Amino acid sequence: MEWLLAPIDPSRAHDVGLAVSWHARIMVLGWGVLAPLAILMARFFKVMPGQDWPREVDNQTWWRSHWMGQSFVVILSLLGLVLVLPSDLSAMTAHNWMGYAVLSGAFIQVVLGFFRGSKGGPTAPAADGSYRGHHYDMTSWRLAFEWLHKAIGYATLLLAIVTILFGLWKANGPVWMWGVLIIWWTALTIIFIVLQKRGMAVDTYQAIWGTDPVHPGNQRPAPGWGMRRAGAQDEGKSNVRDHRGDRVRGH
Repeated sequence: MEWLLAPIDPSRAHDVGLAVSWHARIMVLGWGVLAPLAILMARFFKVMPGQDWPREVDNQTWWRSHWMGQSFVVILSLLGLVLVLPSDLSAMTAHNWMGYAVLSGAFIQVVLGFFRGSKGGPTAPAADGSYRGHHYDMTSWRLAFEWLHKAIGYATLLLAIVTILFGLWKANGPVWMWGVLIIWWTALTIIFIVLQKRGMAVDTYQAIWGTDPVHPGNQRPAPGWGMRRAGAQDEGKSNVRDHRGDRVRGH
């Protein structure tokens, strides 16, 4: 117990003020816990356990969990930033600079969300009644958004983890803090690998609209690494119906 409570570097004291200690707790909660969970939900739970996919589609549990979780991360980040402002720029360390880079990544993600384009499809038809939409048609705009959103998201998360470790070293956190974080992130990594191997990373497009080739996005390869995309002949015809209750056979 004495070893667990001792600072990681015995030559330095673990002595931080109230504001810095709460800054650390808030940022670890946001970026060390909530952000990776929100990403896991978005990647592996577009089709929920027990869901009769592809006959039952567009389960939005993952979507609500992802955007609400990441919105909370942004709010926590702003609160954590306020706690350590103003700061002396001449005293900025690697932890500080990386922290601002993480916040910049989060800000870019928020902006990207407003420019992701229209959805379209049977459940969100265009004003003229057609199914046209950036997502349903998988336009170049939508493809660029998905690539940027995923690339920036994963890069920002990895940078956040490194930033947390740099901050923990800067604060000379006790051994138990290092142990808890390493165990937690190792567990998340194992979960990621297991869910990926089980084929739970279902393509977003097919999770929303099913596998029927009548949907234009199903005529393209799945965007993103390791995404599961099924053919209608393999998974059975999807039972997607539009807002009038008719089987979708065109748009």
